[in-house]
Amino acid sequence: MAGSSIQSRLMISTFLGDCRFISLNSALPLHRLLRFAPGRNPVSMQMSKTFSGFASLLFNTRNTEETVNSKRKRLKPGKVSPRRPVPNHIPLPPYVKSKKPPGISSGPEVHDEKGIECMRASGKLAAQVLQYAGTLVKPGITTDEIDEAVHQMIIDNGAYPSPLGYGGFPKSVCTSVNECICHGIPDSRALEDGDIVNIDVTVYLNGYHGDTSATYFVGEVDEEAKNLVKVTKECLDKAISICAPGVEYNKIGKTIHDHADKHRYGVVEQFVGHGVGRVFHSDPVVLHHRNNGRGSMMLNQTFTIEPMLTIGSINPVMWKDKWTVVTEDGSLSAQFEHTILITKDGAEILTQC
Repeated sequence: MAGSSIQSRLMISTFLGDCRFISLNSALPLHRLLRFAPGRNPVSMQMSKTFSGFASLLFNTRNTEETVNSKRKRLKPGKVSPRRPVPNHIPLPPYVKSKKPPGISSGPEVHDEKGIECMRASGKLAAQVLQYAGTLVKPGITTDEIDEAVHQMIIDNGAYPSPLGYGGFPKSVCTSVNECICHGIPDSRALEDGDIVNIDVTVYLNGYHGDTSATYFVGEVDEEAKNLVKVTKECLDKAISICAPGVEYNKIGKTIHDHADKHRYGVVEQFVGHGVGRVFHSDPVVLHHRNNGRGSMMLNQTFTIEPMLTIGSINPVMWKDKWTVVTEDGSLSAQFEHTILITKDGAEILTQC
């Protein structure tokens, strides 16, 4: 949004390193929608991936020392370790060597049989890496140590960790703790008993990306956090269950929003699912809230669904690192994500073991 005077809703695609805007009411192709002038001053979002000079326009800046409640303090940035190396024999996604900021590719990812098999392979590896990362979650481990383990497993399997170098992202996985909505950068902060953490894994294998995430409990977690995580996973499962050829994308948002409303949770609107396959981000834009967007699912198409729910505010705040996005009031946020393939019978989840 260019300011509170703009009345039409705008969206941002998840994990877009150049902070692109998408008008929900436009029928233009996606690549023609991504042209907006930058603003200069930080503004508060009234609705409820992603960095560049636009960031100050989109997100509040707040004091990270502020206490949410008597039991839990706001997240604070830790120390980020140097970028981890990737062996020369592993193919790199095109954006790694490009000096241009990555964007979102126009047109859906629709595959032939060979492409489908490649997507199954990248999805399976992403799922295996995420499952392994989840076993590491415990009080005392740092998110940087999780990043190190994820990085090593991905390159050991001949794949590239897609987030690394994407729009300047410095690590191989996203780790979003407590009030972090998405795009948390792994650092020296140790996970604490009672935390929740989303781990977002994407691998680039044989020219195809597989993208998935899940939220994990750290030690003993209170019922409030447990229920948020449970309902967020249910939202993803319900959304996947309605997918099939010819189904409109806006049914996904309605399904998620209806279920979240039943439990009085907020649905973050700025961050969306996306086509994925030969490129990291492509059409369609998959909105997780109620909307009047147009377009229908196609046979052999792949895209992600990745709802983010909050207990409190759905307004995002971006840290100075231009990546980490947290809830405005410090309330907990949870997310789950799968890459799916549209089949004649419905949808196949590609990112599960």
